[in-house]
Amino acid sequence: MNKHNSHSSHSHEHERSHALQESGEKTGLRTESKILIAFILNLAFSVFELAGGLFCGSVAIASDAVHDFGDAISIGISYFLERKSRKKPNSTYTYGYGRFSVLGAFITNTVLLAGSVTVIFASIKRLLSPEPINYNVMIIFAVAGLLINLIATLITSKGENLNERSINLHMLEDVLGWAVVLIGSIVMRFTDFYMIDAIMSIGVSVYMLYHVAENMIEIGNLFLIRIPRNISVEAVRENLLKISGVEDAHHIHIWGISSETVYATMHVVTDGKDENIKALIREALREMGIVHVTLELELAGEECSERECLPAAVREGHGHHHHHH
Repeated sequence: MNKHNSHSSHSHEHERSHALQESGEKTGLRTESKILIAFILNLAFSVFELAGGLFCGSVAIASDAVHDFGDAISIGISYFLERKSRKKPNSTYTYGYGRFSVLGAFITNTVLLAGSVTVIFASIKRLLSPEPINYNVMIIFAVAGLLINLIATLITSKGENLNERSINLHMLEDVLGWAVVLIGSIVMRFTDFYMIDAIMSIGVSVYMLYHVAENMIEIGNLFLIRIPRNISVEAVRENLLKISGVEDAHHIHIWGISSETVYATMHVVTDGKDENIKALIREALREMGIVHVTLELELAGEECSERECLPAAVREGHGHHHHHH
């Protein structure tokens, strides 16, 4: 390949990288604005609910307002962390701030987990000793809560990262919670079936716990540097071997900084004939969703001392054993 073609290829790769960066920034701004709107709506309704509860003298409504205010705070923290996650890498956070977004998702899901468990215990207590409620007032608040949280749920739907999806789940919990209150209030207004509110609340909480568990597993996998579920080392190696000039790939490490940003490092053995091989490798990996790659190129026949990565303790043990031989 001549110098002109090589320069053209590198220029094309740079343009593509710049376009991906701009696209990522736009996606980040969309996510931030959605979370901010959800926060404002949740906070506004909490204030409305608290004022209504105090006006009506309802401890139940005032208590729920405090709960919703806590939810709004967790969403506000998630918004702050989402903004933080968009900062560029520096000498302190060399991989960038993407994990701050994951931390926001963890906080949101922890609040959801605590809330769902609390509702289950409160509902069981209510089943054992039913309490009368002010149907008319609860119907008014349930309609208002349902509409406001439904708007927030629609705004945060089709989440573009784990943090936004977690907040959407949070909004969905509030929608289902107020739907339970509305249906329960109407049913209890015309019947003596006082258990419906508690039974439906337990059902919603179990549903939420299932989805929170899914999110927590994904969050845990990110912090434990597990390979993303949609990518495999074998598939990466197979795709690279399809590139002309690539003879082997090993010492492959793949991990996610966040739910949408995947990094990789690897050793790639080439025949040394194509000087544009790096660009071809990066393009193949980018198509698999791996956006940041560090490559170590080796020539065919060159001996590699690190064909696989071993934990430090194993390396030390191996080195010690080798020393005695």
